[in-house]
Amino acid sequence: MKNYVLDSYSIIAYFEKDAGYEKIIDLLDDPDDNAYLLMNLVNWGEVYYITLREQGPDKASLFEKNFEKLPIDLVYPDKQLIRNASKYKAYNALSYADCIAAATAKMNDSVLMTGDREFEKLEKEITIDWL
Repeated sequence: MKNYVLDSYSIIAYFEKDAGYEKIIDLLDDPDDNAYLLMNLVNWGEVYYITLREQGPDKASLFEKNFEKLPIDLVYPDKQLIRNASKYKAYNALSYADCIAAATAKMNDSVLMTGDREFEKLEKEITIDWL
């Protein structure tokens, strides 16, 4: 089984059917259960606030309800994850939420699924599957 961490970019792409969303569908519909999907709670919150800001409270609530139906386990950040994310932030020009996603992937021996090219800075640190 292969572990994947989904960042906000990949979840937004999935829900809005943006470029690369088919790769997320393939992971979600894996008939052999070869993929274990994770998302950090901070990145979940990023999708929620973007949806709330851009589409309003009804769409944000709909996102929350639809996300709960997906086979994605939420990772709750602990001190070690925050420390590792902070190290990425200290030495790379990335958003803190992106650093959280990267640290989640690294600590869970997972592939980060994203289309956000800012992660190119971390390709030597983490494995990335690009949308």
